[in-house]
Amino acid sequence: MQEQAPTLDEAPIDLKHPDLYINRELSLLEFNRRVLEQALDEATPLLERLRFLGISSTNLDEFFEIRVAGLKEQVTYGSTQSGPDNLSSQDLLKRVSAAAHELVGNQYRALSDVLIPDLAKERIRIIRRTHWNEKQAAWIKRFFSTELLPVLTPMGLDPAHPFPRILNKSLNFIVSLEGKDAFGRDSGLAVVQAPRSLPRVIRLPKEYSRGWDGFVLLSSVIHAHVGDLFPGMKATGCYQFRVTRNSELFVDPEEVDDLLRAVEGELSSRRYGDAVRLEVADNCPMDIAQFLLRHFHLTTDDLYQVNGLVNLNRLVAISELVDRPELKYGAFSPSFPSRFDSNRDIFEIIRNGDVLLMHPFESFVPIVELVRQAANDPHVLAVKQTLYRTGPDSAIVKALIDAARAGKEVTVVIELRARFDEEANIELANQLQRVGAHVVYGVVGYKTHAKMVLVVRREGRKLRRYVHLGTGNYHARTARLYTDYGLLTCNKEIGDDVHKIFQQLTGLGRATKLKKLLQSPFTLHKTALEFIQREIAFANDGKPARIIAKMNALVEPQIIQALYEASRAGVKIELIIRGVCCLRPGVPKVSENIQVRSIVGRFLEHTRIFYFYNDGDEQVFCSSADWMDRNFFRRVEACFPIEDKRSKGRVINEGLMPYLTDNTQAWVLQSDGTYKRVKTSSQKPRSAQLTLLQNLAEKS
Repeated sequence: MQEQAPTLDEAPIDLKHPDLYINRELSLLEFNRRVLEQALDEATPLLERLRFLGISSTNLDEFFEIRVAGLKEQVTYGSTQSGPDNLSSQDLLKRVSAAAHELVGNQYRALSDVLIPDLAKERIRIIRRTHWNEKQAAWIKRFFSTELLPVLTPMGLDPAHPFPRILNKSLNFIVSLEGKDAFGRDSGLAVVQAPRSLPRVIRLPKEYSRGWDGFVLLSSVIHAHVGDLFPGMKATGCYQFRVTRNSELFVDPEEVDDLLRAVEGELSSRRYGDAVRLEVADNCPMDIAQFLLRHFHLTTDDLYQVNGLVNLNRLVAISELVDRPELKYGAFSPSFPSRFDSNRDIFEIIRNGDVLLMHPFESFVPIVELVRQAANDPHVLAVKQTLYRTGPDSAIVKALIDAARAGKEVTVVIELRARFDEEANIELANQLQRVGAHVVYGVVGYKTHAKMVLVVRREGRKLRRYVHLGTGNYHARTARLYTDYGLLTCNKEIGDDVHKIFQQLTGLGRATKLKKLLQSPFTLHKTALEFIQREIAFANDGKPARIIAKMNALVEPQIIQALYEASRAGVKIELIIRGVCCLRPGVPKVSENIQVRSIVGRFLEHTRIFYFYNDGDEQVFCSSADWMDRNFFRRVEACFPIEDKRSKGRVINEGLMPYLTDNTQAWVLQSDGTYKRVKTSSQKPRSAQLTLLQNLAEKS
């Protein structure tokens, strides 16, 4: 939703003025608009466009599960809390509802008006039930009878059958009926729940789709045959619906004795938390929609009437079922640094100099090799690692298990509260404990978000520490999809710092001073402000001053105020922020020297890089932390310097500069809170991600 760009009069400028801050929730919805635009971009392969539609849908789900749910709780409990933009929870909910309804309308128009016709041109069809021919209808009837009917459980609504519990984000149907059943009941309504085990997209055999890739939706099949679930009665209407629920876990740090048990206890409540959104088919009569709203204690602002299936992300299955490489992104193989060509001893490679890896363009394997070789090396005494997200069948987890079985001192800090990965992380903790690893869950009240591996190895008469520090998770799949940096080093001071952070996480004691690393919640925020003030001082002395920062989100108000001060002093500030940005650029006399751009493309931009010109002695840091309140004050984060001259040059020339000149996937934030896509015009097209693929990755 477009806002007016602020205009400030000649009075002294208050850098805390609410007009200078973009609301976080509205900025997040703007990000989802940019994701949706990828589904409409004809330069993107067609089946990947379908994926982007699905991503925009799942992003919106999480937005309701966490952000909208939090706003509703504030309203319920009468909270007067507001952010730097000074919007009340009530006002913000209304604005969020309007913006989200507009976004949902755009999603379904993108599907029906653009993607379905474009898929049809490529002989890929989603066949509506009104278009089934006789042979297709017969096959679908058999499929319903053999595959669906045995597992569907219709539930009539009457005093003996109250409204069933509806699982978060599950597919359901409310059915209107005429007639009486065998017991003389005629309540008129029933609910059918679709088990999650059922496929939402069903592929027709080739002989029934005339050689095309033909698909029918589970919702269409159930609609067509719902009458079979109620023999002797007439189904007069069948309408799909889906409920989104509050999915934030609540763990009171003052009441927790056992964090693992506390998180386990909260997981079941996520499936049946308070409802925050109701999606229904747009042909659902309003009296039935109102009945559902009353049942879930929602209002018409929470109702989303959709022209199509109620979970667009399910359509991503089509891109997995269709074998058409020309309609997908081209394959590539991540490269290995040349030093790995003739030497497979990871410890010798690191001793010969720092190794900087940029994923997904460069391989994630060296990080796995560090842990794997540590598990098998008789000279390695200890392995310590933080784990936030790992994914199934993780090679790193297997290596940690092997290390523990080999008698190494293995310590793993597992973040149990990694959102939507809590259950997997509880199982991971149990798995590691069974083989004798020391498993801890960090510090109650602070998420452990730092990405660190520490290997202690005896070499002659001394112990040497080998370290990996990263901006992303130890997750092999996301290492193929997210852009991230990883540093392998045996720098003594960095090793000492990482050792001290692990001591904080596993033991007790005051925070000790670190030599190289900046750490949340202790030094990162304070030092970031100092670095910004230093650039201001250089600018005030008439010297060149420049800040470049790349991250997922910029929210924290003190940092934003410091950047405004720097802009006013003449510091050139270039921000590359994928998602939420609460800073308002381009405001006269406040942020005229600040440009904010967002890159949305094939890979999810996940690197956090902070660059300060520092009077020519350039400083570059990579970090696990965004510039958000939570990262600065409620998480354990690591921010590490890139000091090796070659590595520093790489981060600047590969991780920053291509993004500042991108004119194909870049969006520029306007002072009114909207984004404009950068146009190539007469310039040569430049894509940061494509350039990095061409320069770093191996061709497949």
